[in-house]
Amino acid sequence: MKKYLKWAAVGFGAIFLGIQAVQPDRTNPPVDETQTIEALLKAPPQVLTIIQRSCFDCHSNKTNWPWYSYVAPSSWLVASDVKNARAQMNFSEWGKYKGLRAVSKLDQICMNVDQGTMPLPIYLIMHPSARLSKAEIDTICAWVEAESERLSE
Repeated sequence: MKKYLKWAAVGFGAIFLGIQAVQPDRTNPPVDETQTIEALLKAPPQVLTIIQRSCFDCHSNKTNWPWYSYVAPSSWLVASDVKNARAQMNFSEWGKYKGLRAVSKLDQICMNVDQGTMPLPIYLIMHPSARLSKAEIDTICAWVEAESERLSE
């Protein structure tokens, strides 16, 4: 029995080491600072601080890749989550959102943080500082409402 456990451990170790060779893309595309949410919208510093702390790792081209994003299989999940998040909303490329689309993106921000679907619960396990308080959610939603009205004029 011990012999089988030893070989199973060796096999598992070999597979674990082997999958490390399959690394996902973890690049941060260049940022045109004139196209960012900071440059294009009137967000108070408090709102920007909250968004940068809780959203930028996935929803911007300024991702801080944590240590576990370099270890398979978690690296695959992290890279996939960031890729999908950037495709849904990218604060570094806010200039691509025009008119009603920009307003819709803003509304999504408030809706998602208010419903607790963002930041993702799995993200909060490793990043508890990204958790939003009720006051922070209210601050974001108040800003979204004001900014949406301004953009809709």
